[in-house]
Amino acid sequence: MGQQNKKAGTGGVSVGSQSFVPARSVYIRTSACVAGTKEGEGPLGDRIDMIGKDDLFGCKTWEEAESTLQKEAVTLALGKAGMKAEEIRYLFAGDLLGQSTASSFGTASFGIPHMGVYGACSTCGETLGLGTMAVSGGMAEDVICVTSSHFASAEKEFRYPLAYGNQRPPSATWTVTGSAAFILTSEVSKRNRARITGVTNGKIVDYGIKDSLNMGACMAPAACDLIAANLQDFGRKPEDYDKIITGDLGLVGQRALLDLLKEKNIDIEAQHMDCGIEIYDSNVQDVGSGGSGCGCSAVTLSAYILKMLEDGTWKRVLFVPTGALLSKTSFNEGMTVPGVAHGVVLEAIA
Repeated sequence: MGQQNKKAGTGGVSVGSQSFVPARSVYIRTSACVAGTKEGEGPLGDRIDMIGKDDLFGCKTWEEAESTLQKEAVTLALGKAGMKAEEIRYLFAGDLLGQSTASSFGTASFGIPHMGVYGACSTCGETLGLGTMAVSGGMAEDVICVTSSHFASAEKEFRYPLAYGNQRPPSATWTVTGSAAFILTSEVSKRNRARITGVTNGKIVDYGIKDSLNMGACMAPAACDLIAANLQDFGRKPEDYDKIITGDLGLVGQRALLDLLKEKNIDIEAQHMDCGIEIYDSNVQDVGSGGSGCGCSAVTLSAYILKMLEDGTWKRVLFVPTGALLSKTSFNEGMTVPGVAHGVVLEAIA
């Protein structure tokens, strides 16, 4: 059942209803991540490439600080790869701010052809999928995928001014201040961090939830739909992955995801991991249900997941960043909060 409906194209092989396999090998050549002080105090702090001395990163505004996060992440990734900006064909970038301003101001100085992407907190997965398509299809040899979020700019954009001091329910998550950049390449090298062997593009799923302080519940149905589609398309079982990793469902969303999948007779409890749970220590740090934001899955992928693939601890993982597609306007007009998720299959390089 899994790999029925195969259709070969110049850019890859379409598999099942939502997935594709690259026509040629696509690798994560290198990556870099930058984060704020709270993230530096968390479990992944010693694995993050750069931690700011303060969350303004020497800037005057939170929005400018988030742009700086992206600029630093791209600069570090290029430096690790020994590359110049002009060697990169495309840059796929996105964030949570209106009109993706953190990305446009953060990456403009590199002069790389820019593809603006918005998938809310699933943007890391969406940029990696689009970058894989470009490299697989021969439109580029090297591309950069970058995304970011900032606690203060996101709160200002979607919820309340920080000075308001509103109380947060246990279901709420803490937006990660962080950015990560990934260079994708077709070049074979022992220095490559991982290989992208498949992509599953997600659908928008809306269960009618309107609670913006329970993002995990809003996104869990989309994650469920994506994971089920990936397993179906590739003819796999949960145990075919060492880990199935969602982006930022947090503790509340994780429970909802596991229950929804069990209704489909899919049990991933042994394989599941959530970036929003991993990036903070909820026993020590006041983060509610866990971490969220575009930077959550991106920083965790660069700082932790890729290292586990590099050292052979994991051989194959399904990376599933998740996003809640709301805006200030839609929320204030009483609209629901739809969810979306995008899946990327990452494998260790033998």
